[in-house]
Amino acid sequence: MSVSAPASAPPRRIPKVPFWAQIVAGLVLGVILGWITRSYDVQWLYTTLDQVGHIFVQLLKLAVAPLVFFAILVSITNLRKVNNAARLATRTLLWFMITSLIAVVIGLVLGLLTNPGAGTGLTPQDGKKPESAGSWLDFLTGIIPTDVITPFTELNVLQIVFMAAVAGIAALKLGEKAQPILTLAESVLELLQKALWWVIRLAPVGTVGLIGYAIAEYGWHLIGKYATFTADVYIGCALVVFGVYPLLLATVAKVNPIHFFKGAWPAIQLAFVSRSSVGTMPVTVKVTERLGVPKEYTSFAVPFGATTKMDGCAAIYPALAAIFIAQIFGVELGVKEYLLIALVSVIGSAATAGLTGATVMLTLTLSTLGLPLEGVGLLMAIDPVLDMMRTATNVAGQALVPVVVAAREKILDLDMYHSASASPIDDVEPREKTPAPAAA
Repeated sequence: MSVSAPASAPPRRIPKVPFWAQIVAGLVLGVILGWITRSYDVQWLYTTLDQVGHIFVQLLKLAVAPLVFFAILVSITNLRKVNNAARLATRTLLWFMITSLIAVVIGLVLGLLTNPGAGTGLTPQDGKKPESAGSWLDFLTGIIPTDVITPFTELNVLQIVFMAAVAGIAALKLGEKAQPILTLAESVLELLQKALWWVIRLAPVGTVGLIGYAIAEYGWHLIGKYATFTADVYIGCALVVFGVYPLLLATVAKVNPIHFFKGAWPAIQLAFVSRSSVGTMPVTVKVTERLGVPKEYTSFAVPFGATTKMDGCAAIYPALAAIFIAQIFGVELGVKEYLLIALVSVIGSAATAGLTGATVMLTLTLSTLGLPLEGVGLLMAIDPVLDMMRTATNVAGQALVPVVVAAREKILDLDMYHSASASPIDDVEPREKTPAPAAA
């Protein structure tokens, strides 16, 4: 009697590391390598960290111009598929402004309570003027491009948004005649998003370079000089994200805030690392859809928010920075100046355009208040550390407003919202459709 051979055990699979854990590992490794580089003056490691972080940011920026153009174009034309499109667009803009106003008030209150510019040891001589500065005249006249090529080559996102909006409205007016262009635009947008996913997967590696270089270049002693200001930015952003946003979800949208954070977490964590609202946009779109917001509305609200909705960069940060710089330069701010800060934050946030950093918005605020632009130089060194939390706040708000508006308009899929989970980024990535089986 023959004895059958025992069945071989299935091969063990290496457990997949969740994306959030990869990001955390990148942060830790970046801190360690940055400390080693600075402590022991390891020049080759310094150069490597700089290049790794630079390449990651450049890859994100590479997709920004075409991604913004086609995302805005497609999002505007998709509004024709939504009932009460004009009402939804108006409500979205209104809530963008309301949340920005709340954020800037929090920034002002924190600045007045903590005096972030006092006791830093910094003087006006430590600052220097930026190479370029924002002004209301530049902001208004700079919206309209002189040609169709320069905005893409110089990455002027505001002008790209303008051209995309004009093209989208024209396509709506043309109707069926524009359908071939719209089909092409949708295909190009999907192609760009797919390519950007490959860049997004490099975020843990980019994190090592960005964090490591920041520590190697500036060290911990620099953060000590800006301790109060840095704490104010992080606390202010945290109050908005974990205080104001949950309150709006619970009282205005009347949904459980916990489910929002479960669903939106992949976008928030990627924004923290990448420091780019536009670079995070494909993930923000997917998590917002996963939270039950209709796809047609999401495809408008999120791209629109990625270029104009900046509670971190355009509200909390410039409010605190203006107070900080005024204290360094010995300039007294009164009620009029605080009202101007709020006005600039609510109206001028499009100037930040979803790119890494908020220098344009800061210079716009300082020039409006008549504060010395040399103050921008005081904050440039600490900017990478601040920008992580600012961008995470931006993206959280860009996902929040569509949920609030959809809930108010009774178009939010509550079953999807309540079933949202903190699944890894792989579950958010768009997958190819499986072809239907052939009929027998």
